[in-house]
Amino acid sequence: MATGFPDCLKEFATEFDREFVRLLKPPDDVPPVLAEAMHYSALSPGKRIRPYLVARCSELAGGSRCGVWHVGAAVECIHAFSLIHDDLPAMDDDDLRRGRPTCHRKFGEAIAILAGDALMMLAFELLVRHGPDPIRVPQLILSLAKGGGWSGMIGGQAADVLGENKPPSIERARYIHERKTAALFEASCAMGVIASGGTDEVLSAMAAYGKHLGRAFQITDDLLDVTSTAQLMGKRVGKDVSASKQTFPGCVGMERSRAAARESANEALARLAPFGEDADDLRSLANYVVDRNY
Repeated sequence: MATGFPDCLKEFATEFDREFVRLLKPPDDVPPVLAEAMHYSALSPGKRIRPYLVARCSELAGGSRCGVWHVGAAVECIHAFSLIHDDLPAMDDDDLRRGRPTCHRKFGEAIAILAGDALMMLAFELLVRHGPDPIRVPQLILSLAKGGGWSGMIGGQAADVLGENKPPSIERARYIHERKTAALFEASCAMGVIASGGTDEVLSAMAAYGKHLGRAFQITDDLLDVTSTAQLMGKRVGKDVSASKQTFPGCVGMERSRAAARESANEALARLAPFGEDADDLRSLANYVVDRNY
């Protein structure tokens, strides 16, 4: 595991969460239970990798993390919405998320669905309400909508559901990974650059880094579902096999999956060459993603 990087990520998460709480403050007329359910899921302990990518890509593009808290928050709202819905009985039917009862177990299915819906809507509200440069807002909205929408994360989740109980297919598994996970990682990096007015060259390099990092992350998640424990992961493990999902280990075995995760991480690392030592933490992140045990 990249030495010291988990602590770096924890420090960032503490800093980010202070701003996230502020940005999630509900208007007085929001039903309290809805706001509570949104906060329960969005503010539950998480790695905050996607907001970290927004912040660091902003800085590498010449901006600052202080100017893109709302962008990171928007991405994290989309991520939290996806987890709430992914845990529902109609999807993965999970009882545990980040070491706590899932949103629908805590608040009931109806409020959980509405909390997910509200977080998705809030993501776009944050981009518009807090965007310092209105010229960049449409680009940010488009990037997030593509990364999270029918050709991105949601499309990947649909393919994940539709691939259950079908013969293992590495092509199908790659399709799911690129959309379900990599698309939002790619959008996070791109949005950090866009928000700071970075060049097309920086945008292309950072977006590619995010895409390959997301692939490595999801392959490693597939592996951890087989090798880790619910205590470490904070969620149920072994569910991919029980649901006959399309996973890399199920298609090509454990060793080839580990090699594929490392290959994707190396592809991400290659995109950082133009940034020199300024991107060393993103190099550590790529190594952390494939070496982690939770």
